[in-house]
Amino acid sequence: MDISIIIVNWNTKDLLFECLNSIISTVKDLSFEILIVDNASADGSVKAIRSRYPDINVIENKENLGFAIANNLALNQMNGQYALLLNTDALLTENAVRALYDFMESRPNAAIACGQLLNHDGSKQNSIANFPSLASLMLNETLLRVIFPNKYPSKRREYSSPIEIESCIGACMIVRKSSLDEVGMFDEDYFFFFEETDLAYRMKQAGWKTYFIPTVRIFHAQGKSVGTGANSRIMFYRSRYIYVKKSHKYSYPFIYTVIFIRLFVNTLLSLLGILLTFGLVNSLKMKLITYTQLITWHFKGCPQ
Repeated sequence: MDISIIIVNWNTKDLLFECLNSIISTVKDLSFEILIVDNASADGSVKAIRSRYPDINVIENKENLGFAIANNLALNQMNGQYALLLNTDALLTENAVRALYDFMESRPNAAIACGQLLNHDGSKQNSIANFPSLASLMLNETLLRVIFPNKYPSKRREYSSPIEIESCIGACMIVRKSSLDEVGMFDEDYFFFFEETDLAYRMKQAGWKTYFIPTVRIFHAQGKSVGTGANSRIMFYRSRYIYVKKSHKYSYPFIYTVIFIRLFVNTLLSLLGILLTFGLVNSLKMKLITYTQLITWHFKGCPQ
């Protein structure tokens, strides 16, 4: 089989069916299977899938096991040469999967590849991620992308051909099965966020490469599959600390301090913004609530 398309779902039934429709309508001339891992959804997702698509392989978890474990369950069952990891809030465009497949077939050293993520209005999202470093954690990543565009590629540049990158944004990416057999699957210490960055880092250490293919387009309703509130941000910080502990073991205490200081400064700036606008800007109030909860989580010792 050419490709195993793997989707992890958690209470996003409507998004999931839109995603499935995009697969069925756009993936052509390739043999593929679809594996859906449901993380104990309470919205009737599993029943609806089995009713509408009885041939789809559904792995039903009794609790929310997170992204890494859920994907690994499907990766252990896949029959394809490649795994296409797809978020429920992603929609494929015509020939997107074919282009990813053809690229991987032409580059035997490629372990991972991704395309250009798009907002629904067609504007570009960041589709490329760099490995977290002291520079990116201390400075503004947007500024780094402007000053060092070759080191930090971004949506602000136009690319006419594939480029090698450090890591992909994981909403839609293709992974070579043989590279997983060599390097291993996702690190299950991660619940959500940074799993794909960690995997790409290990692939690079083993000599494999990761690529961005600008001509492949995928629509992505950013944040819909995980949410954007304080709990989501806490998951992000927790996963970032796991990654930094693994990849920057000796400088971790310093990096942790830098991250916390930045968070504290952002909290103060949000408070200042609220005072200057007399509390009339709801987005500033929501930011302050989120930052306050993050600060509280840090003071509690960053519990799981």
